[in-house]
Parts: sequence; structure tokens; C-alpha cells
Amino acid sequence: MLYIVSTPIGNLKDITIRALDTLQEVDYIAAEDTRHTGKLLKHYEIDKPLLSYHSHSGFAKIEKIIQLLKEGKKIAVVSDAGTPGISDPAYSLIQEAIKEQISIIPIPGASSLLAAIVASGMPMNQFLYLGFLPLKKGRQTILKSLVDETRTVVIFESPHRIVKTLTQLHEYLGDRQVALCRELTKIYEEVLRAPLSTHITYYKTTSPKGEYVLVIAPDNFRARYENPQAH
Repeated sequence: MLYIVSTPIGNLKDITIRALDTLQEVDYIAAEDTRHTGKLLKHYEIDKPLLSYHSHSGFAKIEKIIQLLKEGKKIAVVSDAGTPGISDPAYSLIQEAIKEQISIIPIPGASSLLAAIVASGMPMNQFLYLGFLPLKKGRQTILKSLVDETRTVVIFESPHRIVKTLTQLHEYLGDRQVALCRELTKIYEEVLRAPLSTHITYYKTTSPKGEYVLVIAPDNFRARYENPQAH
């Protein structure tokens, strides 16, 4: 049986009792970063064998995990933060488990995607999640496709690419309203709501820090806040 276990995205308290019980009961934990997951397990006094499973793991590693599952072992898969299968390698393992008719049980929990949307003030009834934009091939095609997008758009971005991404979004979408969500659930958590131009101006003199979730308003969205919470 394969458990898809959500873990905290920053604040260690953001883990469910069910998730802790599951991690205590399984035979193995497949982790994106065993050192990172080890800290979480140590905090909650959980001692279980860890299997390394990350984006550079070959198919042989998936086969090893599948074989253990076929032998009747219970395995929990966790990512570095949040819900496995969203912008991390768990998707391939889940697909193979489905192919082998192995039972999959999701253990819901923290998600930076949902946290950012509900804090953004943007329409939540429909949204388009794009994860990390391609670095080169296909990037312009995606940006062009967003011009007439009528749904809220959510993307992830790293600190060393955030300025480039904000600048390109402004180039293609104009001065669209964007909620810039940084370090969610952590000490320096910020949700900054402002037009793209405001964010770009700020980062001309300030170094970006932390991981970002960008929530981009639809073209027809008009912010209800006259004085946006800016930098």
C-alpha cells in the first residue's frame, strides 16, 4: 500500500495527526531529501527506514519501491514540503503504482498552492496552476497563452528567477494585479498584493529571498483594495 503523505511547507505544526500516525505505521518512507525529512521525523520522534527518491532517481529506484509494495510493505512517499505529486517526482511513482494495481491512499495536508490562492484575494472558483514555467523551450508560448486567460493563474518561482518572470509577465500581460506570496507559513511570511510594475520596481533595489508563489489576476479582475498592500 502506497501512502501519499502531505508534510509541512514551513511551519512544523502544519501536519495532521493522521499523517503522523501513517508515518509511524509504515515500513518505509520514500523521501525527496532524506536529510530534510529526517529532521521532520526527529522532531516528531519517528524512527523509520528512509528510501531516497528524487527527481534524479532512475526507473530502477521506482522498480525497487514497487517491488517492496508488491511484497506487502507499506510505504509513505513524502516531498520536501507540501503534498507529493505537485511539482516533484512523486507523480512517476504514483503512475507506476496505479499501473501495478497497488492501492494508493492520499493523506491530505499543507499545500502552498492552496494557501496562496486563499490569501491572494483573487477569484478562487476557477484557477489555472502551471507550476514552474519552462526555463527556455515553451516559455514564450505559455506567456502568450495567458494574455486572454479568464481564470486566476498560479505559478511557482525561485528567488533567482523571480525578477525575470515578473518582467516577462508585465511584458505580455501589462500591469496585471499579482499577489506575491513568499515564505508561506514561515517566520517571514508575506503576501504582497500589487500591480506587476510595483513588484518590479521594488526588486530593482532589493534582493529576492525565499520561495515564491505568484497568483495572477484574470484580465477582467478589478482589485477591491484601492491602496494595494505593496512593498
